[in-house]
Formats: sequence, structure tokens, C-alpha cells
Amino acid sequence: MFSCTSKLNSRVILSLGLFSLAFAGCALKANREGVPADVQTTINSVGEDIAADRYEKIYREAADEWRRDSTLDQSTTVFEAVKTKLGRVQSRALHTAAEEQNSGGKLTGRSFVVSYQTKFERGEGMETFTLVERDGRWLLAGYFVNSTALK
Repeated sequence: MFSCTSKLNSRVILSLGLFSLAFAGCALKANREGVPADVQTTINSVGEDIAADRYEKIYREAADEWRRDSTLDQSTTVFEAVKTKLGRVQSRALHTAAEEQNSGGKLTGRSFVVSYQTKFERGEGMETFTLVERDGRWLLAGYFVNSTALK
């Protein structure tokens, strides 16, 4: 887990991280067949937005679940902290992918949790994207990076 001197940063990262991990643990199973194209398109778009520092765009286009758990400033702080410590993403290799259908809890409806073994400029880590389907579109509901380089 990412450790930080600021209590706010730690709580934001913990909140976003736990949100992703709580749902990742429910039904993660290896899916070596890949990720559906529309899910992968959303992940690619979010990844490009992170690389280009378009944090407000990510926040604006994220699922309601994301905005309920984090403000724009908190989200920006998390993305900037990951980028400062690890640098830009150089490559991602699919680790696990799971589709879920939930009738209750924080993520109701159809969701997809995708984890990658990610190589950054200054370290490696596990990067997890949690997406929810809303009105036929996949939206970011959680993002988490776990790396020893973040300590």
C-alpha cells in the first residue's frame, strides 16, 4: 500500500484502494482470454488521461461511485502521487480479469475488475481498474496501484 506523510493523502489512497480491493476480492479469477474490447477501450482511455494529467476529465467521466468516495482534489492528489513516485506507465500485462453482477452493495449491477502487472518508469506494481456499466457504457469506479516503490 502507498504510504504518505499527509493523513489526507493516506486516507484518499486508502479509500480508493480499499474500494477497488473490496470488490476485486469478491470474484477475481484469472481470465487469460482477455478483456472485452469495450472494457479495454475505457481502461486505455483512462490510462491516456492519467499520462496526460487530465485528472479533471477522469473525475468528470467517472462513475457516481468514484465521485461519492473522492473529491476532484483528492483524486488529483492520488494520481499525482502515483506519477511522482513511479513515473509514467511503460507497459501493462494482464494479470486477472473478472466480470461481476451485484444486486446490492456499493457496486450494483454489472462490473469488471481488471488487474495488470504494470511497469512504470521508476518501479513495478499491480494496477487495478474497477469499472461499472451504466447505460451501456463502462465507467471508472475504482483505481488502485500497489507497489513497494510507493513506500
